[in-house]
Amino acid sequence: MTVNTPLCFRGKKILAPMVRVGTLPMRLLALDYGADIVYCEELIDIKMLQCKRVINDVLETVDFVAPNERIVFRTCEREREHVVFQMGSADAERALAVAKLVESDVAGIDINMGCPKEYSTKASMGAALLSDPDKIESILTTLVKGICKPVTCKIRILPSVEDTVNLVKRIEKTGIAAIAVHGRKKEERPQHPVHCDVIKAISEAVSIPVIANGGSHDFIKEYADIETFQKATAASSVMIARAAMWNPSIFRKEGFCPLKDVMQDYIKYAVRYDNHYTNTKYCLCQMLREQLETTQGKKLHAAQTTQEICEVFEMGDFYEETTAIFEAKKTSLETKMQDEDDQMEDPDVIKMAVRFDKREYPPQITPKMYLLEWCRKEKHPQPVYETVQRPLDRLFCSVVTVAEQKYRSTLWDKSKKLAEQAAAIVCLRTLGVPEGKLCEGENHLINKRKRGDQEHLISRDHGEDLAEPSHKKANFIEETSDMDVPKM
Repeated sequence: MTVNTPLCFRGKKILAPMVRVGTLPMRLLALDYGADIVYCEELIDIKMLQCKRVINDVLETVDFVAPNERIVFRTCEREREHVVFQMGSADAERALAVAKLVESDVAGIDINMGCPKEYSTKASMGAALLSDPDKIESILTTLVKGICKPVTCKIRILPSVEDTVNLVKRIEKTGIAAIAVHGRKKEERPQHPVHCDVIKAISEAVSIPVIANGGSHDFIKEYADIETFQKATAASSVMIARAAMWNPSIFRKEGFCPLKDVMQDYIKYAVRYDNHYTNTKYCLCQMLREQLETTQGKKLHAAQTTQEICEVFEMGDFYEETTAIFEAKKTSLETKMQDEDDQMEDPDVIKMAVRFDKREYPPQITPKMYLLEWCRKEKHPQPVYETVQRPLDRLFCSVVTVAEQKYRSTLWDKSKKLAEQAAAIVCLRTLGVPEGKLCEGENHLINKRKRGDQEHLISRDHGEDLAEPSHKKANFIEETSDMDVPKM
């Protein structure tokens, strides 16, 4: 594994992790304006472990995609040496598994130990960890030993300064690279004053970098205030949340950019990286704030697509030009992939353009079942399915081998299960064997199943063992390879 230069947490201006705000467009915009490090929004370990890492050749991004095809985390080369992946976790092994999943695409890993929201604390994550130092130590030690990238954590302060300092000293011993401290207790909110004295006490008590957070309300109104907050807390670096959410050009040494320009720059990134329109809309609303009741604000609130958002900000032409470029790129990549498929195509594979439509078959009867039954009857080994997924569109294609001959459909399907059924249909039609469609008339597998059910009832009435021999069940139950797999 290639190890990049370790991320330095001294003398840095950092975009804080913010739910729904710290997505790729905002992170890139903050970097453009001068942020040194950007944290992504908190992402829960269990959700991340369900994701598949996918290279997006059209957007030139790395996507972590959930089984429902939702993009949980998206990143790109531009931020790879600056982005810290923050996760919510209450389990050391799960945290390590997620860290290993994303390690090659980020600059560091952070554990959220400060979120006071119920969705986090009820799962023993976030601020709930502050009352369980043993678990904190277990998670951080496991991560430090298990990955090459720097590990950090973000906490809130405890009721007493002494308890907070003692906890941070224990955290320091785990070997983490830095600790971010939100200078408020878990029950306090932005309107409560930030406790700079507590952050300062922590900074003076440990040798690792301390990142001060929580100054947006009391201190940070413009770029010069970042240094003021840093001096007040004696911290190594400053992490900015709400002030950056309202106007990410807070990181700009030369001063704020006009809000109109900032919002247009944000929209360009949102379109460029196909950000979901609801997230784009949310972030823009945070920037508009008191202007939400203006004509433009009301139009933004009413927008239901990325294109409509662009039109609100007079960027309709940009949207059309950018999406046209992506469509052309996608078409070019698809053509290239098809050419490669054609060149690598095994000439011995029998192909047809077919799809499996379950509406054409009786309930619980499939072509795969018919093909398995035929193989057993003809004394052939059971069918072997080899399924691949195409990265560009995440569609599936399956090749089935029966009696040393391969069969496949030329059409790609949205799931592994459908692709395997299509391959079975190609094989059955080539062999001239019934595939179980409703239009084929009497279905012997249905009759066989009915007889099996009747025999089962008779056996039960006579007190016989209800367990059916596995070799009988095999006639009616498809192999585990027929189960759906998560779409990648």
